[in-house]
Amino acid sequence: MTFQDALLLARPEVFLAASTLVLLVWGAFRGDKAMGEVSIGASLALFVAAGFAAVSPEGTAFAGGFIADGASIFGKVAIYLISPVAIYLGDRWLVRVGNGRFEFPILILLAALGMGMMVSAGDLISLYIGVELQSLALYVLAAFRRDDPKASEAGLKYFVLGALSSGLLLYGASLIYGFAGSTHFDLIAKSIEGGATGTGVLFGLVFLICGLAFKVSAAPFHMWTPDVYEGAPTPVVGFFAAAPKLAAMLLLARVLSEGFGTALEQWRQIIVVTAFLSVAVGAFGGLAQSNIKRLLAYSSIANIGYALIGLSAGSAEGMEAVLVFMVLYMIDVTGFFACLGALSRNGKPMEQLSDFAGLARVRPGMALALTALSFSVMGLPPFSGFWAKMFVFKAAIASGQWPLAVVLLLGSVVAAFYYLRLIKTMWFDAAPGQTDKEPLDAKGVAIASALFCFPVVLPALALLEPLAKTAALAFGLK
Repeated sequence: MTFQDALLLARPEVFLAASTLVLLVWGAFRGDKAMGEVSIGASLALFVAAGFAAVSPEGTAFAGGFIADGASIFGKVAIYLISPVAIYLGDRWLVRVGNGRFEFPILILLAALGMGMMVSAGDLISLYIGVELQSLALYVLAAFRRDDPKASEAGLKYFVLGALSSGLLLYGASLIYGFAGSTHFDLIAKSIEGGATGTGVLFGLVFLICGLAFKVSAAPFHMWTPDVYEGAPTPVVGFFAAAPKLAAMLLLARVLSEGFGTALEQWRQIIVVTAFLSVAVGAFGGLAQSNIKRLLAYSSIANIGYALIGLSAGSAEGMEAVLVFMVLYMIDVTGFFACLGALSRNGKPMEQLSDFAGLARVRPGMALALTALSFSVMGLPPFSGFWAKMFVFKAAIASGQWPLAVVLLLGSVVAAFYYLRLIKTMWFDAAPGQTDKEPLDAKGVAIASALFCFPVVLPALALLEPLAKTAALAFGLK
C-alpha cells in the first residue's frame, strides 16, 4: 500500500488533526472572544470527518497498525456526530457560568481524534496512542472550571486513577508482546491459535482488560466515576458518558475478537464477572444517591455491565447487540445531561433530587422530557432503552448465557427504583419555587433526545440494526 492510500484510509483523522492545529492557532491569536468561531469550526470539522469516515474504503495501513473496516467506520460516524452536540451544549453552558474559553472545543476535537484512533487500532501501540490522546483531553475537560474546587478535585482524581489504569494497560501490553512476539492483533491471534494460549499471554490479557475496563467505568474499576461525574461541568459529563464509552467498548471488542478470538473461553470468564459486578454495583449503588449526577454515574456503570453481557456472548449477534445498545444509550444519556444543563433555580444548577420537586408544575416540557428519558434508560417498552436491552438479552440467551440474562433483568428492576423516584418527585411533590428559564440550546437537545426515545426510535432502528449487523461482521465472529 502506498503512502497516499494509507492517508486515504486515515483521512478522517488526518483532517481532524489538521483542523485542530488551525483552530488552535486561530484561537491563540484571537483569544477567548474567538470561542464561538472555534466552536463552529470544530463542529464543522467533526461533521466533515464523519462524512469522510462514512465513505472511507476498507483496508489496513501503517504496517497493520490502522484498520478501516465496517466496525471502525460505524464507530467513527457515531462518535463524530455526537461530539458536536457536546460542543454545542458545552460552550454555551460555560459562557453562562463565566468560564467560556476557546480551548473547550479544541479539547473535544482532540478527544474525538483519539477515539477515532482507538476504534481503528490494529496493534497494541496504536491502541495505547489512541487511548492516551483521548484520556489526556478528558482529564483537562474534567477540570476545565479550574476555579471550582469540585471540578479541580474531579480532574485530579480522574488523572491519578487514569495514570494507574494506563500502567495496567501498558504492563499487560508488554506481557503480551513478550510472550506472543508481536504487537499486532492478527499475529497475536496466530501465536495462540490451536488452544496454545500461554500463561504469560493470559496474564497480559487480564491486565489489558483491567486497563480498558477503567475507561468504560466497569466495576471493580469504577471508583472514579461518581466523583468525576459530580464535580466535572455538566455538559462535559454528558460527553464522558457517551462517545468515549462507545470508543472503548469497540476497542475492547476488537482486541478480544481479533487478537484473542481463539481464547474465547478464557477471556469470557473475565468479562462475565466484570459484567455481573457492574450491573450489581450500578443498580444497588444508585439507590443511596441523592445527587442526580452521581445517580447517573451509577446508572452508567450498570449500563456498561449490560453492554459487557453482549460482549461476553463472543458472537456476531453479541457484537451487534453491543453496537445498538451503545448508540441508543449515547443518545439517552446526552439528553439526560442536556436536561440537567438546562435546569437551574436562582442561578444555581439543579443537581439534588429534591431540586426536581414539582418540576411538572413549573416546567412541564422539561418534566416530560426527563420522564421519557428515565423510562428509556430504565428499559421500559416501547422506549429506546427497551430495544437496546432486548438486543443484549437475545444475544445472551443465544450464546447460552442464561445467568447473565437473569442478571440483566434483575438489575433493570432494581435500577428502576431510582428512576421512578425521580419521576415521582417531579410529578407529585410540591415545588419549592420557580425555576430559571431554560436556555434554548440545552432545552432543544433534551426534547430532541426525548423524541428519539419514542416514537422516532422505531424507524431509526430499521436503519441502525442492519448497519450494526454489518459492522459486527467485521470482527470475524460467527
